[in-house]
Amino acid sequence: MRRREFLSAGLAAGAISLLPASWSLADDAKMSWHDVQEWGIEGKGWTDTAKYFDRLPAKAEGVVRPPVWSLSRHSAGMLVRFRTDATNIMADYKVTSSGLAMPHMPATGVSGLDLYAEDDEGNWRWVSVVKPTSQQMTTSIVSGLIPGERNYAVYLPLYNGTEYLKIGVPSGSSFTPIEPRKEKPILFYGTSITHGACASRPGMPHPAILGRRLNKPVINLGFSGNGVMEPEVADLLAELDPAVYVIDCLPNMLGPQVAERAVPLVKKLRAARPETPIVLVEDRTYANTPFLQGRAKRHADSRTALQAAYKELQAGGVQQLSYLEGEKLLGADRDDTTDGSHPSDLGFYRQADALEPVLRKALGMA
Repeated sequence: MRRREFLSAGLAAGAISLLPASWSLADDAKMSWHDVQEWGIEGKGWTDTAKYFDRLPAKAEGVVRPPVWSLSRHSAGMLVRFRTDATNIMADYKVTSSGLAMPHMPATGVSGLDLYAEDDEGNWRWVSVVKPTSQQMTTSIVSGLIPGERNYAVYLPLYNGTEYLKIGVPSGSSFTPIEPRKEKPILFYGTSITHGACASRPGMPHPAILGRRLNKPVINLGFSGNGVMEPEVADLLAELDPAVYVIDCLPNMLGPQVAERAVPLVKKLRAARPETPIVLVEDRTYANTPFLQGRAKRHADSRTALQAAYKELQAGGVQQLSYLEGEKLLGADRDDTTDGSHPSDLGFYRQADALEPVLRKALGMA
Protein backbone atom coordinates (compact mmCIF):
# COMPACT_ATOMS: atom_id res chain seq x y z
CA MET A 1 0.00 0.00 0.00
CA ARG A 2 1.40 3.43 -0.90
CA ARG A 3 2.00 5.91 1.87
CA ARG A 4 -0.78 8.29 0.86
CA GLU A 5 -3.22 5.43 0.38
CA PHE A 6 -2.29 4.02 3.80
CA LEU A 7 -2.54 7.44 5.44
CA SER A 8 -5.97 8.02 3.91
CA ALA A 9 -7.19 4.56 4.93
CA GLY A 10 -5.78 4.94 8.42
CA LEU A 11 -7.43 8.31 8.92
CA ALA A 12 -10.74 6.92 7.70
CA ALA A 13 -10.49 3.94 10.05
CA GLY A 14 -9.32 6.01 12.99
CA ALA A 15 -6.10 3.98 13.18
CA ILE A 16 -3.71 6.92 12.90
CA SER A 17 -3.90 8.86 16.12
CA LEU A 18 -0.54 10.61 16.33
CA LEU A 19 -0.62 13.06 13.43
CA PRO A 20 -1.08 16.74 14.25
CA ALA A 21 -4.76 17.65 14.21
CA SER A 22 -4.26 19.88 11.17
CA TRP A 23 -2.35 17.24 9.17
CA SER A 24 -3.54 16.48 5.65
CA LEU A 25 -2.53 14.52 2.57
CA ALA A 26 -1.17 17.79 1.17
CA ASP A 27 1.20 17.98 4.15
CA ASP A 28 2.33 14.40 3.49
CA ALA A 29 3.20 15.36 -0.08
CA LYS A 30 5.54 17.99 1.32
CA MET A 31 7.55 15.45 3.31
CA SER A 32 10.97 14.10 2.38
CA TRP A 33 11.30 10.40 3.31
CA HIS A 34 14.49 8.52 4.12
CA ASP A 35 14.73 4.72 4.34
CA VAL A 36 17.02 3.84 7.25
CA GLN A 37 18.37 0.82 5.41
CA GLU A 38 20.12 3.22 3.05
CA TRP A 39 22.66 4.16 5.76
CA GLY A 40 22.21 1.42 8.34
CA ILE A 41 21.24 0.80 11.92
CA GLU A 42 23.24 0.09 15.05
CA GLY A 43 22.67 -3.03 17.09
CA LYS A 44 23.21 -5.72 14.45
CA GLY A 45 25.98 -8.21 15.06
CA TRP A 46 25.68 -9.82 11.64
CA THR A 47 24.97 -8.46 8.18
CA ASP A 48 23.88 -11.78 6.65
CA THR A 49 20.40 -11.80 8.19
CA ALA A 50 17.24 -13.27 6.65
CA LYS A 51 15.47 -9.94 7.21
CA TYR A 52 17.28 -6.66 7.62
CA PHE A 53 16.17 -6.07 11.23
CA ASP A 54 16.86 -9.62 12.52
CA ARG A 55 19.34 -10.01 15.38
CA LEU A 56 20.83 -13.41 14.44
CA PRO A 57 22.28 -14.42 11.06
CA ALA A 58 20.17 -16.40 8.61
CA LYS A 59 22.35 -19.48 9.17
CA ALA A 60 21.12 -19.65 12.78
CA GLU A 61 17.68 -20.85 11.70
CA GLY A 62 17.53 -24.57 12.35
CA VAL A 63 20.67 -24.40 14.52
CA VAL A 64 19.36 -22.51 17.54
CA ARG A 65 16.11 -23.69 19.10
CA PRO A 66 12.94 -22.40 17.38
CA PRO A 67 12.00 -20.04 20.25
CA VAL A 68 15.43 -18.41 20.12
CA TRP A 69 15.18 -17.99 16.37
CA SER A 70 11.69 -16.49 16.62
CA LEU A 71 12.73 -14.04 19.33
CA SER A 72 15.86 -13.07 17.41
CA ARG A 73 13.60 -11.50 14.82
CA HIS A 74 12.61 -8.78 17.28
CA SER A 75 14.49 -5.53 16.75
CA ALA A 76 15.43 -5.08 20.42
CA GLY A 77 18.40 -2.80 20.98
CA MET A 78 18.57 -1.44 17.45
CA LEU A 79 18.69 2.29 16.76
CA VAL A 80 19.21 4.66 13.86
CA ARG A 81 20.80 8.09 14.01
CA PHE A 82 20.52 11.19 11.84
CA ARG A 83 20.97 14.97 11.94
CA THR A 84 18.28 17.45 10.92
CA ASP A 85 17.00 20.97 11.50
CA ALA A 86 13.41 19.87 10.99
CA THR A 87 10.82 21.07 13.49
CA ASN A 88 8.59 18.07 12.67
CA ILE A 89 9.80 14.47 12.41
CA MET A 90 7.63 11.62 11.12
CA ALA A 91 7.96 7.86 10.76
CA ASP A 92 6.57 5.43 8.23
CA TYR A 93 7.06 1.94 9.65
CA LYS A 94 5.61 -1.53 9.94
CA VAL A 95 6.09 -4.18 12.61
CA THR A 96 5.96 -7.90 11.90
CA SER A 97 3.23 -8.84 14.38
CA SER A 98 -0.21 -7.37 14.96
CA GLY A 99 0.26 -8.05 18.68
CA LEU A 100 1.31 -4.54 19.62
CA ALA A 101 1.34 -4.91 23.41
CA MET A 102 1.50 -7.51 26.17
CA PRO A 103 -0.54 -7.77 29.38
CA HIS A 104 2.36 -6.46 31.45
CA MET A 105 4.11 -4.25 28.88
CA PRO A 106 2.67 -1.32 26.91
CA ALA A 107 2.57 -0.96 23.16
CA THR A 108 5.04 1.92 23.39
CA GLY A 109 7.72 -0.52 24.57
CA VAL A 110 6.67 -3.60 22.60
CA SER A 111 6.12 -1.94 19.23
CA GLY A 112 6.92 1.77 19.52
CA LEU A 113 9.68 4.04 18.28
CA ASP A 114 11.59 6.11 20.84
CA LEU A 115 13.18 9.43 19.85
CA TYR A 116 16.20 10.96 21.59
CA ALA A 117 18.13 14.13 20.77
CA GLU A 118 21.70 15.12 21.59
CA ASP A 119 21.94 18.36 23.59
CA ASP A 120 24.66 20.99 23.43
CA GLU A 121 26.72 19.12 26.06
CA GLY A 122 26.66 15.86 24.09
CA ASN A 123 24.08 14.17 26.32
CA TRP A 124 21.23 12.17 24.83
CA ARG A 125 17.83 13.40 26.05
CA TRP A 126 14.43 11.86 25.52
CA VAL A 127 12.09 13.72 23.13
CA SER A 128 9.06 11.61 22.20
CA VAL A 129 7.71 8.08 21.72
CA VAL A 130 5.35 6.65 19.13
CA LYS A 131 2.18 5.13 20.61
CA PRO A 132 1.34 2.31 18.20
CA THR A 133 -2.27 1.74 17.23
CA SER A 134 -1.72 -0.30 14.06
CA GLN A 135 0.76 -2.78 12.64
CA GLN A 136 1.63 -0.29 9.90
CA MET A 137 1.74 3.41 10.64
CA THR A 138 2.60 6.72 9.04
CA THR A 139 2.73 8.99 12.04
CA SER A 140 4.28 12.03 13.63
CA ILE A 141 7.03 11.23 16.10
CA VAL A 142 7.22 14.84 17.24
CA SER A 143 6.15 18.26 16.03
CA GLY A 144 6.82 21.81 17.20
CA LEU A 145 10.52 21.28 17.91
CA ILE A 146 12.56 24.32 18.89
CA PRO A 147 14.37 25.32 15.67
CA GLY A 148 17.97 24.22 15.35
CA GLU A 149 20.05 21.48 13.78
CA ARG A 150 20.81 18.58 16.11
CA ASN A 151 21.54 14.86 16.18
CA TYR A 152 18.70 12.41 16.79
CA ALA A 153 18.46 8.70 17.55
CA VAL A 154 15.41 6.48 17.13
CA TYR A 155 15.24 3.21 19.09
CA LEU A 156 13.30 0.40 17.39
CA PRO A 157 10.59 -1.86 18.89
CA LEU A 158 11.69 -4.22 21.66
CA TYR A 159 9.25 -7.12 21.45
CA ASN A 160 8.19 -6.91 17.82
CA GLY A 161 10.03 -7.25 14.56
CA THR A 162 10.47 -4.33 12.20
CA GLU A 163 9.60 -4.78 8.53
CA TYR A 164 10.77 -1.34 7.43
CA LEU A 165 11.35 2.14 8.80
CA LYS A 166 11.46 5.48 7.01
CA ILE A 167 12.07 8.84 8.65
CA GLY A 168 10.22 11.84 7.26
CA VAL A 169 11.04 15.54 7.57
CA PRO A 170 9.45 18.50 5.80
CA SER A 171 10.88 19.10 2.35
CA GLY A 172 13.52 21.78 2.53
CA SER A 173 14.72 20.70 5.96
CA SER A 174 18.28 19.48 6.23
CA PHE A 175 18.74 15.74 6.73
CA THR A 176 22.09 14.02 7.18
CA PRO A 177 22.21 10.26 7.88
CA ILE A 178 24.64 9.23 10.61
CA GLU A 179 26.12 5.83 9.85
CA PRO A 180 26.46 3.18 12.58
CA ARG A 181 29.56 3.59 14.70
CA LYS A 182 32.42 1.25 13.82
CA GLU A 183 33.86 0.86 17.32
CA LYS A 184 33.42 -2.38 19.20
CA PRO A 185 30.02 -2.65 20.90
CA ILE A 186 28.93 -3.79 24.35
CA LEU A 187 27.29 -7.18 23.82
CA PHE A 188 24.53 -8.24 26.20
CA TYR A 189 23.38 -11.87 26.21
CA GLY A 190 20.49 -12.72 28.47
CA THR A 191 16.82 -13.19 29.15
CA SER A 192 13.58 -11.24 28.88
CA ILE A 193 15.09 -8.58 31.13
CA THR A 194 17.96 -7.98 28.71
CA HIS A 195 15.42 -8.21 25.87
CA GLY A 196 13.60 -5.26 27.44
CA ALA A 197 10.64 -6.52 29.49
CA CYS A 198 8.91 -4.50 30.86
CA ALA A 199 10.29 -1.14 29.73
CA SER A 200 7.73 1.49 28.83
CA ARG A 201 9.83 2.66 25.88
CA PRO A 202 12.56 1.10 23.66
CA GLY A 203 15.16 3.51 25.04
CA MET A 204 14.64 2.45 28.66
CA PRO A 205 16.13 -1.09 29.07
CA HIS A 206 19.48 -1.04 30.83
CA PRO A 207 21.48 -1.94 27.67
CA ALA A 208 20.12 1.19 25.96
CA ILE A 209 20.67 3.37 29.04
CA LEU A 210 24.26 2.15 29.32
CA GLY A 211 24.85 2.69 25.62
CA ARG A 212 23.99 6.36 26.11
CA ARG A 213 25.92 6.77 29.36
CA LEU A 214 29.08 5.12 28.04
CA ASN A 215 28.70 6.47 24.50
CA LYS A 216 29.10 2.99 23.05
CA PRO A 217 27.17 0.99 20.45
CA VAL A 218 25.23 -1.92 21.93
CA ILE A 219 24.14 -5.35 20.68
CA ASN A 220 21.15 -6.73 22.56
CA LEU A 221 20.91 -10.52 22.41
CA GLY A 222 18.26 -10.97 25.07
CA PHE A 223 15.90 -13.85 24.31
CA SER A 224 12.81 -13.80 26.46
CA GLY A 225 12.56 -16.98 28.54
CA ASN A 226 15.39 -18.50 26.52
CA GLY A 227 18.67 -17.07 27.76
CA VAL A 228 20.13 -20.37 28.92
CA MET A 229 23.82 -20.33 27.88
CA GLU A 230 23.24 -22.99 25.24
CA PRO A 231 26.24 -24.09 23.12
CA GLU A 232 24.64 -23.12 19.82
CA VAL A 233 24.25 -19.53 20.96
CA ALA A 234 27.73 -19.58 22.48
CA ASP A 235 29.13 -20.46 19.06
CA LEU A 236 27.41 -17.42 17.58
CA LEU A 237 28.58 -15.12 20.36
CA ALA A 238 32.16 -16.24 19.74
CA GLU A 239 31.89 -15.04 16.13
CA LEU A 240 31.46 -11.45 17.26
CA ASP A 241 34.22 -9.13 18.43
CA PRO A 242 32.70 -6.84 21.07
CA ALA A 243 34.36 -4.52 23.55
CA VAL A 244 32.90 -6.62 26.37
CA TYR A 245 30.55 -9.57 26.81
CA VAL A 246 27.84 -9.22 29.47
CA ILE A 247 26.40 -12.65 30.33
CA ASP A 248 23.12 -12.26 32.21
CA CYS A 249 21.24 -15.55 31.92
CA LEU A 250 20.49 -16.65 35.48
CA PRO A 251 16.83 -15.48 35.52
CA ASN A 252 16.12 -18.32 33.02
CA MET A 253 18.35 -20.98 34.60
CA LEU A 254 18.36 -23.30 37.59
CA GLY A 255 21.47 -24.29 39.53
CA PRO A 256 22.30 -27.57 37.75
CA GLN A 257 22.05 -25.96 34.32
CA VAL A 258 24.30 -23.08 35.41
CA ALA A 259 26.83 -25.59 36.76
CA GLU A 260 26.78 -27.44 33.44
CA ARG A 261 26.98 -24.51 31.03
CA ALA A 262 28.65 -21.45 32.56
CA VAL A 263 32.26 -22.65 32.43
CA PRO A 264 32.05 -24.00 28.85
CA LEU A 265 30.44 -20.76 27.67
CA VAL A 266 33.18 -18.59 29.12
CA LYS A 267 35.92 -20.89 27.87
CA LYS A 268 34.47 -20.80 24.36
CA LEU A 269 34.36 -17.01 24.38
CA ARG A 270 37.85 -16.77 25.84
CA ALA A 271 39.26 -19.16 23.22
CA ALA A 272 37.80 -17.02 20.45
CA ARG A 273 38.53 -13.64 22.07
CA PRO A 274 41.52 -13.97 24.42
CA GLU A 275 41.54 -10.32 25.51
CA THR A 276 37.85 -9.41 25.54
CA PRO A 277 36.44 -8.67 29.01
CA ILE A 278 33.58 -10.89 30.19
CA VAL A 279 31.11 -9.87 32.89
CA LEU A 280 29.07 -12.57 34.66
CA VAL A 281 25.83 -11.26 36.19
CA GLU A 282 23.72 -13.01 38.80
CA ASP A 283 19.92 -13.01 38.62
CA ARG A 284 18.05 -10.03 40.01
CA THR A 285 16.20 -10.79 43.23
CA TYR A 286 12.46 -11.32 42.78
CA ALA A 287 10.64 -8.46 44.51
CA ASN A 288 8.46 -10.86 46.52
CA THR A 289 11.25 -13.25 47.50
CA PRO A 290 10.85 -12.51 51.25
CA PHE A 291 7.35 -13.97 51.08
CA LEU A 292 7.80 -16.93 48.70
CA GLN A 293 9.95 -19.81 49.92
CA GLY A 294 10.78 -21.31 46.53
CA ARG A 295 12.20 -18.10 45.11
CA ALA A 296 14.84 -17.71 47.79
CA LYS A 297 16.02 -21.28 47.12
CA ARG A 298 16.14 -20.67 43.38
CA HIS A 299 18.33 -17.60 43.88
CA ALA A 300 20.62 -19.48 46.25
CA ASP A 301 21.04 -22.47 43.95
CA SER A 302 21.72 -20.56 40.73
CA ARG A 303 24.01 -18.03 42.40
CA THR A 304 26.00 -20.70 44.19
CA ALA A 305 26.53 -22.45 40.85
CA LEU A 306 27.63 -19.27 39.09
CA GLN A 307 29.95 -18.31 41.94
CA ALA A 308 31.55 -21.76 41.76
CA ALA A 309 31.99 -21.40 38.00
CA TYR A 310 33.57 -17.97 38.48
CA LYS A 311 36.05 -19.34 41.02
CA GLU A 312 36.88 -22.30 38.79
CA LEU A 313 37.55 -20.01 35.84
CA GLN A 314 39.72 -17.73 37.94
CA ALA A 315 41.66 -20.70 39.30
CA GLY A 316 42.15 -21.86 35.72
CA GLY A 317 43.81 -18.57 34.80
CA VAL A 318 40.98 -16.88 32.93
CA GLN A 319 41.69 -13.15 32.91
CA GLN A 320 39.49 -10.12 32.26
CA LEU A 321 36.59 -11.75 34.08
CA SER A 322 34.23 -9.72 36.29
CA TYR A 323 31.28 -10.63 38.49
CA LEU A 324 28.17 -8.71 39.62
CA GLU A 325 25.99 -9.90 42.50
CA GLY A 326 22.25 -10.09 41.98
CA GLU A 327 21.35 -8.20 45.14
CA LYS A 328 22.89 -5.06 43.62
CA LEU A 329 20.69 -5.02 40.53
CA LEU A 330 17.43 -3.71 42.01
CA GLY A 331 16.50 -1.60 45.01
CA ALA A 332 15.99 -2.74 48.57
CA ASP A 333 12.52 -1.16 48.51
CA ARG A 334 11.40 -3.80 45.95
CA ASP A 335 9.27 -1.17 44.20
CA ASP A 336 11.07 -1.30 40.87
CA THR A 337 9.50 -4.22 39.01
CA THR A 338 6.31 -4.58 36.99
CA ASP A 339 5.40 -8.09 38.12
CA GLY A 340 7.98 -8.98 40.73
CA SER A 341 10.39 -10.23 38.07
CA HIS A 342 10.70 -7.78 35.20
CA PRO A 343 12.02 -4.29 35.94
CA SER A 344 9.96 -1.19 35.50
CA ASP A 345 11.72 1.85 34.06
CA LEU A 346 12.95 2.58 37.59
CA GLY A 347 14.28 -0.97 37.84
CA PHE A 348 16.15 -0.65 34.55
CA TYR A 349 17.63 2.65 35.71
CA ARG A 350 18.87 0.94 38.87
CA GLN A 351 20.29 -2.00 36.89
CA ALA A 352 22.19 0.47 34.74
CA ASP A 353 23.54 2.09 37.92
CA ALA A 354 24.75 -1.31 39.15
CA LEU A 355 26.36 -2.32 35.87
CA GLU A 356 27.93 1.01 34.93
CA PRO A 357 30.95 0.92 37.28
CA VAL A 358 31.62 -2.74 36.42
CA LEU A 359 31.57 -1.97 32.71
CA ARG A 360 33.65 1.17 33.09
CA LYS A 361 36.33 -0.83 34.88
CA ALA A 362 36.22 -3.67 32.35
CA LEU A 363 36.49 -1.19 29.47
CA GLY A 364 39.28 0.80 31.09
CA MET A 365 37.02 3.84 31.48
CA ALA A 366 36.99 3.98 35.29
